[in-house]
Amino acid sequence: MAFITANWNPLGEAFYRKTELYDMCWNIRDGLGDSLVAAAPYGGPIALLREPHRRSPSSRPHLEIYSASGVTITSFPWKSGPVVQLGWTVSDELLCIQEDGTVLIYDLFGSFKRHFSMGQEVVQSQVLEAKVFHSPYGTGVAIITGSSRYTLATNIDDLKPRRLPEVPGLQGKPSCWVVLTQDRQTKVLLSTGPELFILDNTSCTNVCPPGLSPQAGSIVHMSVSFSYRYLALFTDTGHLWTGFSNLQEKLSVVDTKKMTTPKQMVWCRRPKSQQPSVVLMWDRLLMVVGLCNDPIQFPVEDLCVLVGELDGVRIISSTNQELLQEVPLVCQDIFKIASMAPGALLLEAHREYEKSSQKADEYLREIKEQRMLGEAVRQCVEAAGHEYDSTTQKSLLKAASFGKCFLTDFSPDQFVQTCRELRVLNAVRESGVGLPLTHTQYPHADHMTLQVLIDRLVYRQFYPLAIEICRYLKIPDYQGVSRVLKHWASCKVQQKDLSDEAIARAVCVKVGDSPGVSYSDIAAKAYECGRTELAIKLLDFEARSGEQVPLLLKMKRSQLALSKAVESGDTDLVYTVVSYLKNEMNRGDFFMTLRNQPVALSLYRQFCKLQEQDTLKDLYNQDDDHQELANYYVSASYREKRLDSRLSLLQSAVDEYNKAKNEFAAKATEDEMRLLRFQRKLDDEKGAGLLGLSLQATMEALLALGLHKQAEQLYRDFRVPDKRYWWLKLKSLAEKEEWEELEKFSKSKKSPIGYLAFVDICMKCNNKYEAKKYVSKVTPEQKVKAHLAVSDLEGAAEAAIERRNEAEMGAVLARCSTSDQLLIDRLTRARATAVKK
Repeated sequence: MAFITANWNPLGEAFYRKTELYDMCWNIRDGLGDSLVAAAPYGGPIALLREPHRRSPSSRPHLEIYSASGVTITSFPWKSGPVVQLGWTVSDELLCIQEDGTVLIYDLFGSFKRHFSMGQEVVQSQVLEAKVFHSPYGTGVAIITGSSRYTLATNIDDLKPRRLPEVPGLQGKPSCWVVLTQDRQTKVLLSTGPELFILDNTSCTNVCPPGLSPQAGSIVHMSVSFSYRYLALFTDTGHLWTGFSNLQEKLSVVDTKKMTTPKQMVWCRRPKSQQPSVVLMWDRLLMVVGLCNDPIQFPVEDLCVLVGELDGVRIISSTNQELLQEVPLVCQDIFKIASMAPGALLLEAHREYEKSSQKADEYLREIKEQRMLGEAVRQCVEAAGHEYDSTTQKSLLKAASFGKCFLTDFSPDQFVQTCRELRVLNAVRESGVGLPLTHTQYPHADHMTLQVLIDRLVYRQFYPLAIEICRYLKIPDYQGVSRVLKHWASCKVQQKDLSDEAIARAVCVKVGDSPGVSYSDIAAKAYECGRTELAIKLLDFEARSGEQVPLLLKMKRSQLALSKAVESGDTDLVYTVVSYLKNEMNRGDFFMTLRNQPVALSLYRQFCKLQEQDTLKDLYNQDDDHQELANYYVSASYREKRLDSRLSLLQSAVDEYNKAKNEFAAKATEDEMRLLRFQRKLDDEKGAGLLGLSLQATMEALLALGLHKQAEQLYRDFRVPDKRYWWLKLKSLAEKEEWEELEKFSKSKKSPIGYLAFVDICMKCNNKYEAKKYVSKVTPEQKVKAHLAVSDLEGAAEAAIERRNEAEMGAVLARCSTSDQLLIDRLTRARATAVKK
């Protein structure tokens, strides 16, 4: 254990250690001195702009992006304006803030994404200094201009730059300043020599840090902690004040004995630590200052860059990278020399066990006597998570595994979870990947969740590793493997050195039918890259036609889109394509396209019947479909109010029916025209209001009006069947109670509908007297019904007995009452006789 504590340095009640992260892979001969450097937190990428102030057209500055381990990601000459500051967003996009207030945004691989301006007035006054910060709203940018005015944008994705109030007496830029986020409000804290101001949206307030005496001098440097909770102020007399960022409470004031302003000052604090500390860096010295007056000092060989993290500070030099952090309390308990903590005893017990020494049993017995074996296992598991060295991790986890064998009610959840997390962390910490995350940073609820880690690997194109992690952690496909494959495929289609066929085949083999991967999304990416044929090949793998069609339309492949829509069987989709084609094509091409797709044509005709009648006519004309065109003219005639127009349309229908060789329809249409002319004539002469009625309705109306001659004319002219005409006249005369006319009509010739109808119609009109006149004329088969209709039971019985019909006798018997006993007896005897025969 001694070698582990060899690089521990005490500061008050805590210890600090520097852990070697990487020997940097980059080759920076001149160091980091003459460069703008920005390193993203959570082990993020590093951006370098070499000699940013060099403005010679023949020798431009170079912008380089590296992984945290120094592996080159991209490098390109800077062709835009002079850059004041570099910074990273929470999604690893690089912000380059220029002197004119323009902010250029690049992705991890140096591809330009977009730009925005911090305001027109900034163009005139120029940017003196700028800072990139992270607030609850997202990534923000703050600048101070040559006119000594601050402009603030709290979220670059929802840009609303705000100009802050003026600072009294400020000329040029202040001595130092930082951005604070408090209570979801963003403010600027600045020092102008002896005075300290807070700027918010509406006011500029003079403040005084509690416990900082006037003798401490002017504030020349300041730093806010990673969480924005703590603030550090450095004065020109070498005093360092630390306290809460709301300036309500002091933590300490330490005299560093250094009068020169530090190059950098960064907070170094582990979450839940009782001792916040600040790291200050000068040309040859690194100092860690805590609450006590005895700081830790480290010599520095060349210029470094300090990067504040959630639980420490990354120190990046031209040759290597280290992590400076407070040693976690559980690690102190286990590894401190002569420690008697349960975890320390369990670790020692396991070491002795591996040596087959009896001392292992003594250590175990001592832990058990204290009833601290469960605590010992927990400490070893927790400490393993905080260790960066994999050998130390294994030692601690083996000790925990050894100890849990002697526990009966041990829950393995924490042990299993820590093992899984460490496997993932060790994999991404590898120099080739270059994500030096600590166990405290991952998984961190706010910024570094498992999902974010997978995204970072995907954006860096570490697809195999991302897939392995997803499978190892059993992440659902749609969140894990499928999402990685989708991103891989989107990048694959951009490879210009491969043919469309090769890329389509590779995507199909790799992606297959992975759930959650849409080939249409991949095809859309191919189309964006100008590879239309590749997009079409990829769409062939898309199982959902609804996803294929919109992109095909966007690519102007309308014929193919229509075919796919028809194949899908989705009528709504077909209508969507047809509507699109109608708007995009001229009328002739549109109709020709539909002719090649009978299903689409049929559906469009259905649509036109309901919505676009005129288009329907054009469709039939285009196809020389005389039958349907004639039907269209007939339908159209019913929508016309003027008779001349209606007759004209019907004549067109007759012509088309003749062309279609449909003689029956042509004759029926001509009859309709004759009827219309007849109706108009009578309307003009008699005011009958017949126009538009059917033949039967017209005859009914004529008979009701007493225009029997005209009804007779229709009967003859249109060859109305006798039965129909007799029924219409019978009904009309009875309803008008013209009984004499009815009787004359019955005698005009033999009734084609018989005379029982006369009996029934008279009875419906409650005229039994008239009904009896026709009973004698009824055929023998209908005699019984006729007599019953007029309630003549005697006559009905006589007719039934005469016909010897058992069913008819039964019908009469059913109508008899108790007063008709003689008739009942007679019918019963006759019925019995009929049955015997």
